[in-house]
Amino acid sequence: MKFPNVIQKTLFICMVIAINTGCQNNKQGSGATSEVDSIRLITLAPGHFHAALVQKSMYNNVSPVVHVYAPEGLEVKAHLKLIESYNNRAEDPTHWVEKVYTGSNYFEKMLVEKAGNVVVIAGNNQEKTAYIKKSVDAGLNVLADKPMAINSAGFELLKKAFESAKKNNVLLYDIMTERYEITSILQKEFSLRSEIFGQLEKGTVEYPAVTKESVHHFFKTVSGVPLTRPAWYYDVSQEGDGLVDVTTHLVDLIQWECFPDISLDYRKDIQMLSAKRWVTPINLSQFRQSTQLDTFPDFLRKDIRDSVLNVYANGEMNYTIKGVHAKVSVTWNFEAPENAGDLHYSIMRGSKANLIIRQGKEQQYKPVLYIEPINGINSNYEQVLQNNFQEMQKTYPGIAYKKSAKGWEVVIPDSYKVGHEAHFAEVTKRFLQYLRESKLPEWEVPNMLAKYYTTTQALEKAMAK
Repeated sequence: MKFPNVIQKTLFICMVIAINTGCQNNKQGSGATSEVDSIRLITLAPGHFHAALVQKSMYNNVSPVVHVYAPEGLEVKAHLKLIESYNNRAEDPTHWVEKVYTGSNYFEKMLVEKAGNVVVIAGNNQEKTAYIKKSVDAGLNVLADKPMAINSAGFELLKKAFESAKKNNVLLYDIMTERYEITSILQKEFSLRSEIFGQLEKGTVEYPAVTKESVHHFFKTVSGVPLTRPAWYYDVSQEGDGLVDVTTHLVDLIQWECFPDISLDYRKDIQMLSAKRWVTPINLSQFRQSTQLDTFPDFLRKDIRDSVLNVYANGEMNYTIKGVHAKVSVTWNFEAPENAGDLHYSIMRGSKANLIIRQGKEQQYKPVLYIEPINGINSNYEQVLQNNFQEMQKTYPGIAYKKSAKGWEVVIPDSYKVGHEAHFAEVTKRFLQYLRESKLPEWEVPNMLAKYYTTTQALEKAMAK
């Protein structure tokens, strides 16, 4: 071929490069992304505000155009209103462009159009596991809010979803924000230092080696605005029982802290010993304040006694994980005390010290980590503590310690305390990294299965009583 001038020759070379690059990208499969690819988000039926929190930040290599597929109604409007508030905020505004489709066939249309390559799912949990399975079947990556399964049937379907994701070379991942809470991070770090913590105890049913407790509230503020809950949030057949919802985070933390980077086998490593559940009473006035609805909808009638809605939002489970006794409990109240929010308590019992996170009135309702040696405060232990802190400060500059009643309080600079909403961006960034690598860490999938086996088995045990 002859080239009459330099310009035509240059155009021809560019065309060849573009064709070759396109072929190389196609060979990677739908689950892989390269640095030059644009990750395109799809938001599916955003009935929970967590879907919007994924978009509270912008991300490199992610298209600002997000396709939303949802049923028409207040939920999608509330989602779009939150996105709009992020776009219009004065400090560090986002610039998302939402392309919205609402209609009864929203899910089928999403699967046909495939307008993106990552589906974000955070909403009604009744259909979530089916949405996940069909999305990965269609060759789409999925970033899902917890819980990904709310009963044993859902767990069985979730297993098939992971098999399908592997077959189709796509990633399926859940949003575990609590791994990014600094007190949990440091609790894990100290537990790995045998000079401070010793070895993790095995514990007993009466004195578990690990306990994690959580208190949550139906009426709360999100991004500075009072949160309006959808009515289905009060129906455990749609939202999920308390034993399978927030407990997902607590079970995940136990696995992540006690057995870091170790693949668990739920068939051998988890034994559910006992579980129980109980209700949170919600009167009509509270329900109206939370949902902006004047009456209880018909689907909640089954849970109403003497004009009060009884929500099975609370639960406790006792189990062993690789022989270690663990206890998880969650409590839901309607509204938090003044100046308080959701609360967390955690203890890891070691042969040399206990690592405890407290978040009560004494801590001004902020999580605080304590190191409490088994044999009391002494100069030898404090010297060991000082040496370890000096080493840890290389990774976590600014952390320090001060005396407390039974040991030491870990002093953490405010710069590390970014808050729950900011953790969604951290999870998303990690997921985007996995997308670029086209794989999850080897332990993530088996441990997600172990986690949802634990929660759904707890529900079965509690309901069998």
